[in-house]
Amino acid sequence: MTLERGVLFDPKLVTDLISKVTGKSSLAALSKQTPIPFNGQKEFVFTMDKEIDIVAESGKKSHGGVSLAPQTIIPIKFEYGARVSDEFIYASEEEKISILKAFNDGFAKKVARGLDLAAYHGVNPRTGTASSVIGTNHFDSKVTNTVQSALGMATANADIETAIALIDEGDITGMAISPLFRSALAKLTKADGNPMFPELAWGNAPPSINGLNVEVNKTVSDMSTARDRAIIGDFAGSFKWGYAKQIPLEVIQYGDPDNSGLDLKGYNQVYLRAEVYLGWGIMDSDNFARITEATE
Repeated sequence: MTLERGVLFDPKLVTDLISKVTGKSSLAALSKQTPIPFNGQKEFVFTMDKEIDIVAESGKKSHGGVSLAPQTIIPIKFEYGARVSDEFIYASEEEKISILKAFNDGFAKKVARGLDLAAYHGVNPRTGTASSVIGTNHFDSKVTNTVQSALGMATANADIETAIALIDEGDITGMAISPLFRSALAKLTKADGNPMFPELAWGNAPPSINGLNVEVNKTVSDMSTARDRAIIGDFAGSFKWGYAKQIPLEVIQYGDPDNSGLDLKGYNQVYLRAEVYLGWGIMDSDNFARITEATE
């Protein structure tokens, strides 16, 4: 079989795409992004077993010890395709560029949402079911520090403090919360009746609360069988994600590439298909905690 990759996205479109992904994905906004080789890469996490040693001049040095835990980040293919009128083929270059920019905008939003849903909950975003490709490489599986919030999350602020207490050594650099959890925080009041978090009034979603980076996104709770409402921890140092720079775009003129039963030529259509290879790794799951909502 001949593997056809199609043309590659223009570098400017790739930059624009990833910029939009960062703006729409809570994971991308809170954590570091680094290009991932197509065949994946290994990240090494060192754990120093003892404290640093002070040695006198000509003094004896002792063994400190180290544990080495390699994490392999393998890019996974995310694909999206759409049918458009075959006028695309005959349009001027300016019109084609406009269509591709619009497709790029939509694709970026889907990639951003897809990254979150896959890395948070281990699901295939198209089906909403567990993905065997992802396996256990997601927060719902790896992060065992959990706090079960009361139904309605009336204890939301206290739950955050409890979650933070579960993280022994990692820095607390950010928190991703669902809109439901944002609303629960907005409803909390102080003893004098004033709002505990006035910056959350009327649906506001500030980039930080009490000095902590916060991202509000439906992906935290969407498709979560664990009823996730918030994830807090060391996003800056203990989670990494990236993409393989080559992002192919295909313009398919023949056949039924989406298995819809409708022949492209028979309906005067062409099919635009884009693929992006994203990889991620939870470097130390103990540096995170999840807040879930109790069931009735």
